[in-house]
Amino acid sequence: MIECKHISKIYKTSDVETQALKDVSFVIKDGEFVAIMGPSGSGKSTLMHILGALDTPTSGTYFLDGKDVSTLADDELADIRMKKIGFVFQSFNLLPRTSVLRNVMLPLIYAGVSEEERKKHAEEALTASAFPDKFWNHYSNQLSGGMMQRVAIARALVNNPTLVLADEPTGNLDTKTGEIVLDTFQRLHQEQGRTIVLITHEQYVAEHAERIINIRDGSILDDSKVKNRRLANHNAHQ
Repeated sequence: MIECKHISKIYKTSDVETQALKDVSFVIKDGEFVAIMGPSGSGKSTLMHILGALDTPTSGTYFLDGKDVSTLADDELADIRMKKIGFVFQSFNLLPRTSVLRNVMLPLIYAGVSEEERKKHAEEALTASAFPDKFWNHYSNQLSGGMMQRVAIARALVNNPTLVLADEPTGNLDTKTGEIVLDTFQRLHQEQGRTIVLITHEQYVAEHAERIINIRDGSILDDSKVKNRRLANHNAHQ
């Protein structure tokens, strides 16, 4: 699914050179749930941008589904983002005076999908993210933070992406609501076999994944299975 080989990223200004990533290599298999964890300034955001086809490495290669993403032009990267990657951000990024259903349908408009198909796929994605159907026609600004994040997860799923990339998805949520959102990711992984990469700076959030890649100062410190995994209690949130 994902293969990063000797990825480095250097940012240059007129007189300063900053190395954000240093010779980073790892593999994520199809259907894995992996957390990439590190403090602010560790390089995890830079790595997320490369995995999400939002940026390319200075050196090294990044393969997604066997395709070398690291050498693609901007329009090709945009195509990869639209077809293969679902993004979930800390700030939800929903349109406020727009219904839940239309928010989820939005990526399919850009993909040229018919309105009937858009609605069908959006309903399937909302069901997959455990979002109650009685709220589908509510405006997104009428929802709680946790519900908005589940709409954002549904929107990430609507294109049936190869990879779901979640950047600090619980960062704007209280602990209890964050647990519900993390349970949603675990359900998608366990019941649908989704490949999920979760970016976080918090240990307890990372422990919901199967595996943690720990990054600091642009290098991988540790890459290991989670021994005491925080497993979801799906029935608690029905």
